[in-house]
Amino acid sequence: MSGERLAGKVAIVTGGGRGLGRAMVLGLAAAGARVVTTASREAAEVEAVAREAGSDRVIPMLANVAHEEDCAGVVSGARDRFGQVDILINNAGRGMKYISQRFLNEPTRFWETDPDVWRMVIDTNVNGPFLMARAAVPVMIAAGRGRIVNISMNHATMRRRGFSPYGPSKAALESETIIWAQDLEGTGVTVNALLPGGPTATGMIPDHLPEQARTGLLDPAVIVPPLLWLASEASDGVSGRRLDASLWRGDLSDAEAAKAALDGAGWATG
Repeated sequence: MSGERLAGKVAIVTGGGRGLGRAMVLGLAAAGARVVTTASREAAEVEAVAREAGSDRVIPMLANVAHEEDCAGVVSGARDRFGQVDILINNAGRGMKYISQRFLNEPTRFWETDPDVWRMVIDTNVNGPFLMARAAVPVMIAAGRGRIVNISMNHATMRRRGFSPYGPSKAALESETIIWAQDLEGTGVTVNALLPGGPTATGMIPDHLPEQARTGLLDPAVIVPPLLWLASEASDGVSGRRLDASLWRGDLSDAEAAKAALDGAGWATG
């Protein structure tokens, strides 16, 4: 899974300080990629992840993906340090705990949501990936190759009662994925959505969740094997698709595991 399959590649991972982001940063670095990873507020978190990677391959940066100038700065910083940008992982996100810490058992009706909080979630989860991709895509097109991976979630969660605006934001991100893939057809740049496939032990889980409920959460590392496949040359030609990491089977070849993760993962299912 790791080795040096991504040697020579440069990746950007937004929101890399914890949870899925941390797992992806460490997985990409272990696979030989050089990584720029961001946090919007907590520099100490991404700095700790860079130290954990144990090499000079991971560069931490403070950047808010909702700010156009920050996104441009991340891409230019990656190019200045490493000379290129091959992979963009749009992972930074705001979850339901910003609406209410009790969102799992006391749904907040959409009209009860603070409009400023709504805007913050949409700015990060929808506008952020657009601004990051807008900054990175010209570099990728000029190189003739690139990978954009948008981190999504189960469709059932997008429809769940009380899950505004988080659910709608991820539905929008999947629409962005499909449209961007068509816009980029023929450029060598692919765009795909990747989801862990179930509730995952990340910072989006409320602090008060009972310990017994946490035992069923997915390990964030579940997302790494399909991510490495998407980031590699092996996924050439795969674009506008959706991979469910929980369906990835480690006992299969990467090609077979990818087929299992892609099957039944269209817009109307999952």
